[in-house]
Amino acid sequence: MTINRISKFVVTATVTFGLLMSTAGFAGAAAAQQTAQAPNDTLQREVQHNLRMLNYYTVFDNLEFAVEGNRVILEGQVTNPEVKSEAVAVVKKISGVSDVQDNIKVLPLSNDDDRIRRAAYRAIYGDPQLSRYGFQSVQSIHIIVDQGHITLEGSVDSQADKNVAGIRANSVEGAFSSKNNLMVRGEK
Repeated sequence: MTINRISKFVVTATVTFGLLMSTAGFAGAAAAQQTAQAPNDTLQREVQHNLRMLNYYTVFDNLEFAVEGNRVILEGQVTNPEVKSEAVAVVKKISGVSDVQDNIKVLPLSNDDDRIRRAAYRAIYGDPQLSRYGFQSVQSIHIIVDQGHITLEGSVDSQADKNVAGIRANSVEGAFSSKNNLMVRGEK
């Protein structure tokens, strides 16, 4: 009878110890994941900040990026080749970045595209509902014009603002088409 009680105690103690260890393992794994995620979040903020601070980055450029571990993938379109070169160089200098993949497109030089850019800027930022976006240090509505086609990139505060920006871009004379990729802040 005493052997049975001891066996039950040993089994119970073993099971309890195993549960405690697995719980500690899950907690340890969660902490490790948070620790691994924190540098990634920091790296994303650092990349975003550095890209926004580029010397010649304008409302007519669109830079996007993805962070995969220590690798940064740059995407988007720019009107000035210096912006592309500077973006790659500044991201390479960020602590923790081991590799930069450059997928930034330099838009072709075109007097017609420049005219459409100016007209789209006036139409969008001249609208009373959207003018507040023009007073930000980095405008949140980016106007990309590629061979007569307008694409709006960036973010706005409401669906109404997104709709108005799209209508204003559609009204630009000489543009072949317009595409509204604006995101509404707070929506996924």
